[in-house]
Amino acid sequence: MKDYKPPYSITEDMLNLVSSISEKMGKINVYHNLDAKPHLRRNNRIKSIHSSLKIEANSLSLGEVKDVIDGRVVLGLEREIQKVKNAYEAYDMIQEIDPFSLKDLKRVHGVMEKFLEVEAGEFRSGDEGVFNGDEYSLFYRSVYLLY
Repeated sequence: MKDYKPPYSITEDMLNLVSSISEKMGKINVYHNLDAKPHLRRNNRIKSIHSSLKIEANSLSLGEVKDVIDGRVVLGLEREIQKVKNAYEAYDMIQEIDPFSLKDLKRVHGVMEKFLEVEAGEFRSGDEGVFNGDEYSLFYRSVYLLY
């Protein structure tokens, strides 16, 4: 066996492909490990919701977000609490939506803004302006923008 020479030579492209496959297999294994540990998946979802809403100036702490999701009473702005509930519900929809579908975009938007915006899940009915301080920078027809 030590004198055996395979009928091919290993190239740099082959090594790059093997490396890429190994990396993808590692990601798949991590993903499947989360299936075996649903509490990790849930905690990641809660952290993701907290971080996403924090960007939008939601003042609820990570613990308060978890309490809202767990159905506990939380002292906070009603609007911020509703945003958490809506985001959690929208997360449940991720597997069933087509990210390229306008209908699905509007449907998820409707869930995200449920009880918060009158036109939730619909295109805006008025024009919108974009400003930099007092300076008018761009103008968009609202037909392209969602609340």
